[in-house]
Amino acid sequence: MLARYFASAAVLALSAGAASADYTLHVLHINDLHSRIESINKYDSTCGAEDEAEGKCFGGIARVATKINELRGELTAAGENVIVLDAGDQFQGSLFYSTYKGAEVAEFMSKIGFDAMAVGNHEFDDGPEGLAGLIEKVEFPVISGNLDLSQSNLLNEKVRDHVVLEVGGEKIGLVSVLATDTVETSSPGPAVLFQDEIESLKADVAALEAEGVTKIIALTHVGYNKDQEIAAQVPGIDAVVGGHSHTYLSASDPNRAGAYPTWVDQGEGKMVPVVQAYAYSKYLGHLELTFDDAGNLKFADGDTLVLDASVTPDPEIAARVAEMGAPIEELKAKIVAEATADIDGSRDTCRQVECAMGNLVAEAMLDRVKEQGVSIAIQNGGGLRASIGAGEVSMGDVLTVLPFQNTLSTFEAKGSTVVKALENGASQLEDGAGRFAQVAGLKYTLDSTAAPGSRISEVMVMDGGAWVPIDPEKVYGVVTNNYVRQGGDGYKMFDAEGMNAYDYGPDLADVTAEYMAKVGPYTPALDGRITRK
Repeated sequence: MLARYFASAAVLALSAGAASADYTLHVLHINDLHSRIESINKYDSTCGAEDEAEGKCFGGIARVATKINELRGELTAAGENVIVLDAGDQFQGSLFYSTYKGAEVAEFMSKIGFDAMAVGNHEFDDGPEGLAGLIEKVEFPVISGNLDLSQSNLLNEKVRDHVVLEVGGEKIGLVSVLATDTVETSSPGPAVLFQDEIESLKADVAALEAEGVTKIIALTHVGYNKDQEIAAQVPGIDAVVGGHSHTYLSASDPNRAGAYPTWVDQGEGKMVPVVQAYAYSKYLGHLELTFDDAGNLKFADGDTLVLDASVTPDPEIAARVAEMGAPIEELKAKIVAEATADIDGSRDTCRQVECAMGNLVAEAMLDRVKEQGVSIAIQNGGGLRASIGAGEVSMGDVLTVLPFQNTLSTFEAKGSTVVKALENGASQLEDGAGRFAQVAGLKYTLDSTAAPGSRISEVMVMDGGAWVPIDPEKVYGVVTNNYVRQGGDGYKMFDAEGMNAYDYGPDLADVTAEYMAKVGPYTPALDGRITRK
């Protein structure tokens, strides 16, 4: 009701007041593309040619280009003002990034004509060098205001605190911040220092206002919840265009995570719209802002636009994507490890009992994050889609096992929550459901003859080199994949009861391949970590 009232009041003001002095700005925006250069399927992973032919694919940079060019062209022809923004995390998530390390991002974003980009945490995945390489290749500003880069020879004076765009004779100020936990989720290095998001934005807004800029947008990479805090606490901000949490906002979809825009009360009668456009190139956000001649926001509207098969990929960019994709097919053929025996990943075993592939993937996850205090790994059996034969292992083999481009997710949970998760994993054995829990750092017994919800017993965790019963009240570090952590396959307890979650770690396929190479030749084994009665 609040958003409807504000919008209605603004419309009345537009019709009653001096409309000739009003200024309207259309903001086209994306966030968290995560290297989905090719089109994606309903699982947000690379869409195959057959599905593309059947109209089942979404997004991809060529569709992003089509929709942006279409809207920008129509709006500009009608005399409207348009800017195109990216709220960060272009890096990491597909073999395009593994192959081109950001060069593809620079090429396609420049071709499309973005006006500005916020730094995302994954822009640091290859250290400050990776971000510096991107900045050197693009002409548009890359911004983040809460980074102290004075000690960084690579980034000092390259990442701007804020920027002013001249659009239709008006000055549009852009301020930006990056999540301060980037030091834990990526690799910014010791020379990149983080400052408080709210205080940093207040300072940058004040600097812009001192220059006479009255229309200010925060382009952020901190997540939906933090964006709402920013909207409430930073005077002078007129709108927040965000990313990082991959939040799906919509003006009408009942399955949305929130309204587009989400209105936040800043006090003294000022309402601030917050928007985000999910992730992976599936949607383009379109925010319409109308200001009075004093720079006060009078009206905001818009929606996320799905980039489905009705959007024809830009032919020039699609051809370039295909050209750049050729070496990636070679990458899939690259030998990354060796297996001394077949690694069983069949659904008949991995959804019912301990399986070799489940042990491999769970151990790989745990090995990657054990230095972060994580001691338990859980992988859903349904996320394992194939076996791997003995001998040389290609990246294509690993991607066949783990095709969903799931990312590593870490969080904290009480022992009681972990036991609930194991009960969920064993709750649909009769149906061969994919929720069955493959584990590492954990042992448990299940009784398939008991009623669902009471099948799990003798849950043990490693403590000081010995197996001990899990403590229901103790908080443990847990790693899984983002699908499970967010409640997929019935693991709603992780979403509801988990704490300090981070869902955007490295790709699970990469983690598994690197682990196999690290310990190789890899020898699959069963060790009794799951006992079935």
